[in-house]
Amino acid sequence: MPGLINRSLLFTVFLCLTTGWPGIAQTQTPRCSASTPRERQLELVRSAAPAEISSKATLYILGKKGYELAQSGSNGFSCIVDRELPDTQEPECFDAEGSSTTLRARMRVEELRAQGVPEAKITAEIEEGYKTALYKAPAKPGIVYMLSQENWVLADPATRTIIHFGPHLMFYDPYATEKDLGSTQPPGSIPGMPFLVHAGRPDALIIVVPKLAANESDDSRHSH
Repeated sequence: MPGLINRSLLFTVFLCLTTGWPGIAQTQTPRCSASTPRERQLELVRSAAPAEISSKATLYILGKKGYELAQSGSNGFSCIVDRELPDTQEPECFDAEGSSTTLRARMRVEELRAQGVPEAKITAEIEEGYKTALYKAPAKPGIVYMLSQENWVLADPATRTIIHFGPHLMFYDPYATEKDLGSTQPPGSIPGMPFLVHAGRPDALIIVVPKLAANESDDSRHSH
């Protein structure tokens, strides 16, 4: 998701404030791109949500001109491997509201990348698109599943550090701030407290990290 520096900085803060947090490890990312085999891409795409969701969702994979339709769905959900930068890997499944709003901006990002447009220009176009209502914020609450064990996100834009971030859920809350969550503390400083990414923006999201059951293994604490 190019240009979403707020998200990256919050992940960095979150990492620093939650020492030993299960599900985060720093390592080199396995890069997903248009050259990644189709079946591997579909494996990643489907891993974003429970099979009940992804098996009936519209699935997209990366191709030479951007995202390509790989499966038509019937439940209103759309699943992709999102990429904040070309070397991050973020399997996500958007509900019907997100599919008709913010997902359109994400798809445009990959279309521009396929054309060789520089990242800074992509960021500028997407930001302008939101300002001119070419892209719209979700009009109602909704969910983005990000439950894959293979989430690799940008932790530090300055050093382009990539971290593994465990399964989590994201909920649309356009233009929300930390104050709207009832918190006056830095993101991640209160264990179990949800936190925001893209605060104050049309694509603001509330992040909730599910707590694993005692008998459930957490492979995400290991680097891939």
